[in-house]
Amino acid sequence: MKFTLSWLYDHLETSATLPEICAKLNQIGLEVEGVENRGAAIEPFLTARILEATQHPNADRLQVCRVDAGPGFQDVQVVCGAPNARAGLAVIFAPPGTYVPGLDITIKAGKIRGEASGGMLCSLRELGLGEESNGIAELPDDTLPGQSYADFAGLDDVVIEIAITPNRGDALSVRGIARDLAAAGLGTLRPWLAETVDGTFASPIVWENTYTEACPWVLGRTIRDVKNGPSPEWLRRKLESVGLRSISTLVDITNYFCFDLGRPLHVFDVKKLSGGRLIVCRGEGETFRALDGQDYIVTPDDCVITDANGVQSLAGIMGGEASGADDATTDVFVECALFDAVSIALSARRVGISSDSSYRFERGVDPALPVAALEAATRLIIDLCGGEASEVVSAGAQPEWQRDASLRFKRMQDLGGLDVPAQESVSLLEKLGFEVRDQTDDAVRVSVPSWRNDIAQKPVLAQGADIAPDAAAKAAEGVSQIEAESDLVEEILRLKGLDRVPAVPLPPISVVPGTALTPRQARAARARRILAARGLVETVGFSFVSHEEALRFGGAPDSLRLLNPIASDLDQMRPTPMVNLVSAAQRNSARGWADIGLFEVGPAFSENGQQLVAAGVRVGHTPRYPGQESGAVSLWAAKADALELLTQLGIAPEALSTTTDAPSWYHPGRSGVLRQGPKNILAYFGELHPSLLQAEGIDVPVVGFEVLMDAVADPKRRKKSAPKLSAFQPVRRDFAFVVERDVPAENLLRAVRGADRTLVTNVSLFDVYEGPHVPEGYRSIGVEVTLQPVEKSLTDAELEAVSERIVAAVAKTTGATLR
Repeated sequence: MKFTLSWLYDHLETSATLPEICAKLNQIGLEVEGVENRGAAIEPFLTARILEATQHPNADRLQVCRVDAGPGFQDVQVVCGAPNARAGLAVIFAPPGTYVPGLDITIKAGKIRGEASGGMLCSLRELGLGEESNGIAELPDDTLPGQSYADFAGLDDVVIEIAITPNRGDALSVRGIARDLAAAGLGTLRPWLAETVDGTFASPIVWENTYTEACPWVLGRTIRDVKNGPSPEWLRRKLESVGLRSISTLVDITNYFCFDLGRPLHVFDVKKLSGGRLIVCRGEGETFRALDGQDYIVTPDDCVITDANGVQSLAGIMGGEASGADDATTDVFVECALFDAVSIALSARRVGISSDSSYRFERGVDPALPVAALEAATRLIIDLCGGEASEVVSAGAQPEWQRDASLRFKRMQDLGGLDVPAQESVSLLEKLGFEVRDQTDDAVRVSVPSWRNDIAQKPVLAQGADIAPDAAAKAAEGVSQIEAESDLVEEILRLKGLDRVPAVPLPPISVVPGTALTPRQARAARARRILAARGLVETVGFSFVSHEEALRFGGAPDSLRLLNPIASDLDQMRPTPMVNLVSAAQRNSARGWADIGLFEVGPAFSENGQQLVAAGVRVGHTPRYPGQESGAVSLWAAKADALELLTQLGIAPEALSTTTDAPSWYHPGRSGVLRQGPKNILAYFGELHPSLLQAEGIDVPVVGFEVLMDAVADPKRRKKSAPKLSAFQPVRRDFAFVVERDVPAENLLRAVRGADRTLVTNVSLFDVYEGPHVPEGYRSIGVEVTLQPVEKSLTDAELEAVSERIVAAVAKTTGATLR
């Protein structure tokens, strides 16, 4: 909300300075966001008059002017190149030392082509106030020299911008702000009373209201024989100071009352209306061209104003181009209505319009003001445009806005932390417009003023269906009383100054604070650290991807298609973070960074819901080291990444099995699935499918993995005990088994572990061989077995017995023989 000091003074009689006003606004909760003094930059510029203008002796396009710029500059010689410089012209003069914002220079006294020049004659563009011109600015003939141009042009008025919370619709008016400042002791609120304008004829336009849910009350009147045109200087300056463009007197008057009283109005050109009747009703799918020149389709949920020709206004939001007032308008119909805040908000968002009018209706306007506002607008239209007013016509009725609120004085200390005397609390409420209904030593009951829609309103409760109706009604009544009392406490605290409320920390729940993260949240953070430690770089991608990309990664169901995407190529919820990682890999590869590793821990979406996935890719080739050549990234690196993450999350590698049914975006022969049991899938890994890489434009090797974080069970809480460390040296033995090629190596490793669970503490694969000395269709698998004795050292006989048990267990499980 923007307003100027002079506009504030129209409603507030005060001697407070600008810093005092800004400080008080902050204290009462109307936070100052900015203060702009447009005249500060042009304060040094002076009004002046050219006494004489002669041709420069050494330049055809320059003139030597004698200028009177008031005391100290009564006869100054200035060299000027403007074609319109002439004797007797009132101009803008920049003395030496003046900074010219439009040119980014500082004026210095000197000589131009041999002639002395003691300043500069300026155009509005050079002051940063106007557009390009062909000469210097020409001021009115009666301008007196020596005035500050900022004062002369009325640009010395300071503009203040404050932040408005959604509940303070009354502060969206200059009078509402003045009322708060006066109540806070910063002056006196000037009285305002609308002068009644008696109607002299029956209005040719009448109202019909068929949508009272969205518009409970609407008023209007015709004013004929008006003369529209440019607004007077005072009105134009007020609107331009707050960022509004002056359009015409009739339109500017409606904008003036929107900011001055917070009362939106609209004017229709009577001669552009048809049927003699304006109807407030629901839309019916019509196309409507608004005053912004855009076409909108109105729905049955939108409140519109129509005549015999169709929609003429999207009610409370924006008028129609077809019936708007222009310079040829002679008869106008002034609309003043009450619209439901929720209906206006929903319609404004549906059509994508946020106007000054809708902004105020959404936050609530004064339900008792329409009659007075219509009279005031009528008087101003007649004063500025002439004309004759009709009788007022209306439809609907003023809603019942009257309500009371009660305050127990002790609650000021309990809720607000300030001990405010009872009589002072009552006095502060009265200054805000509350009227005392009843008062005792302990409490007061007041009536709420019409302009405070945010106080003592019935709250919207989501009560359980199993609550008895009597209990639900009693609970709702209690909540209403508590809410209203809290509102009054807040009002008193505002006027006392929010900066005076002591800061009190919330009481601690316990001496030792609880955990800030759930175990699953902590696990996601840990996953990021683990993958980063493995040399991968974290990325953060959109949860939205293109429909075509989603199809390459397992499909794109319509249920996950966005109806209103933020961009045309982000119209589908991603099935896996791998989509974003592959795109990032492609962009890096195209820019010369082909050998990278990326990961993301983020959501994946399917028709079954959302799940958290830790995904990573390795792209290109491995680094070169002395004695080691670079090679293409391997699917085993991706498997190692997935296994390390699962291990750190509490899944023992020996509890996992590997199958070859990876999703379609992986290479069908060079990928796998890590499972815990036959049904619980924990991760995918492998090379990405060549067709996918070709579609993405990637011509380097890419391997990846996806760990399904939600499928990893929470670790069991076990009481930790001291580890049992054996005092004896472990024994390591290597075994090589010849086994059929299609037998998974993990089956063999599992058989070795199960041969003797007491002594076998670790089994690792160190060699896979196919070639000479191994039968066709078979391969040799080499494993290292660690035997850890606990009670005594193993004898040779005991070692041989364990080895035999290992060979027998492998042969039984896989059919392998010792090589």
